[in-house]
Amino acid sequence: MSVRLKLTLSYAGFLMLAGGLLLAAVWVFLRVDGAIRTTAGMVPKRFILLRDFAPAAGTVLVFLLVFGLLGGWILAGRMLAPLTRITDATRMAANGSLSHRIRLRGRRDEFRELADAFDTMLARLEAHVAEQQRFAANASHELRTPLAISQSLLDVARNDPAHDHGELVDRLHSVNARAIDLTESLLVLSRADQRSFTRESVDLSLLMEEATETLLPLAEKRGVTIHTSGDITPAIGSQALLLQMTTNLVHNAIVHNLPEQGTVWVKTSVRPETVVLTVENSGDKLSPRLVSTLTEPFQRGTRRIRKDHAGVGLGLAIVKSITQVHGGSLTIVPRPAGGLRIVVQLPTPPPQ
Repeated sequence: MSVRLKLTLSYAGFLMLAGGLLLAAVWVFLRVDGAIRTTAGMVPKRFILLRDFAPAAGTVLVFLLVFGLLGGWILAGRMLAPLTRITDATRMAANGSLSHRIRLRGRRDEFRELADAFDTMLARLEAHVAEQQRFAANASHELRTPLAISQSLLDVARNDPAHDHGELVDRLHSVNARAIDLTESLLVLSRADQRSFTRESVDLSLLMEEATETLLPLAEKRGVTIHTSGDITPAIGSQALLLQMTTNLVHNAIVHNLPEQGTVWVKTSVRPETVVLTVENSGDKLSPRLVSTLTEPFQRGTRRIRKDHAGVGLGLAIVKSITQVHGGSLTIVPRPAGGLRIVVQLPTPPPQ
């Protein structure tokens, strides 16, 4: 049976029960021995019970049954109308239409809360699907570019045997390295999104030192000075992913810096409920609109790129994903003097 039919039968059954109990009470009253004074004199109660009350009681019960069924059906339909709209929206979403919204009006009751929650879920799902579609399209484009270049180089080598093969090999090596970097970045991003990692105690200050020492040759090559400071900053999470996050931030600060005499500041600190990693760098002045798009996959900000070590456009996207799966927050703001200030906040470990 449908919910509407169940509510109708329940409503009618309740009316029948209430009416039956009322009539039973009258029946018991009339069953008491005695007589009732009428115009014809004293008449026994049993006679009135059999002559007048029994047919009237039957009529009342039939009326209550019809009224209960009809009224229950109408009331159940009005009460379940919002649920019907929610069901229709669910069917549309199941068929692939995520742009539809219920937008239920009226007082905030259980159905209104359910409809609002469903609309919120549809909005997030639609945004997630659109983001995944953009990501797939961009990833396909990024992977196709090195493959197309490799194909062109191989065609040149095949059609022109006298060409300098050493130069072709060097270019193929460079293109292949870029494709490998992109593939590894995609794997790191996928691993972070799937939350498939073991949580352990991690000191962000040690990860900061390891990342800066690893990237120090690159900084010296580009004339960038790195300043580090901070205390012990205990956190809980994946050491490999958090090291990847820190390395990406420092690498980003080094690459997107001033052409000469650039500076990078890396600092860790502890707050009452969070540990903080702050990475700042000098550089060109950036607009807030451009900064707001830097965590999207394959968004490099073309004015900030230098050809060497430009990356694949996933560095800050990976940072954002790793921060989110660790329950933290990522804040990116432009510095008034130029460059960026990036702040990662992670929750402190629970007390032992």
